[in-house]
Amino acid sequence: MPHLTKSLLAALLAALSFIFVATPVPTSAQDKEISVDAILNDPHAPIGGNPKGDITIVAFLDYNCPFCKQSAPELEKLVKADGRIRLVYKDWPILTPASFHGAQLALAAKHQGKYEQVHHALMAIPGRRIGKDAMTEAVQKSGIDVERLNGDLKQHGTEIQALLQRNLAQADALGLTGTPVYLIGPFKVSGALTYEQFRKAVADAREQGGQ
Repeated sequence: MPHLTKSLLAALLAALSFIFVATPVPTSAQDKEISVDAILNDPHAPIGGNPKGDITIVAFLDYNCPFCKQSAPELEKLVKADGRIRLVYKDWPILTPASFHGAQLALAAKHQGKYEQVHHALMAIPGRRIGKDAMTEAVQKSGIDVERLNGDLKQHGTEIQALLQRNLAQADALGLTGTPVYLIGPFKVSGALTYEQFRKAVADAREQGGQ
């Protein structure tokens, strides 16, 4: 299993053309061995787009992050238009306790094949610091099987908790400090990207050989 050494990690977090400025990797994060396979291929992480795409985007997100909400439809639009992007969702609930609740709901919905349906419903809630009740209501209105969702929350609760802990550990090791963060091929960018910025990032990643 490949690991990110200092040099590989630095390459992963390199500057992304003149549009974006990559954050320098803290020495403590560089010194940690991070499994590339764990970041890109966690078997429990939800996958969107084309599973066999030539470029992978890893998205660290929080359902109470206004910048995540702003860029979510832009990213969804690009993934659909491009057709060759593999999207890995990393639920990273760091802003409020309700963020953790939303992440649990979305990840539980994965067990009925509806992760993205719930993900988009949660991202579409306007405003910031959305409470648990508002998140639950949005999920209930998304058209999923609520009874099954509740059952999956109980049955897979330990698995969901473990996944969230892995996401947290990966974000910490990468030195991430806030949402959203996107690993696009060998590059790292953050903030509310537009469709054109996402498109440019993917094009630059492909020029570098993809990931």
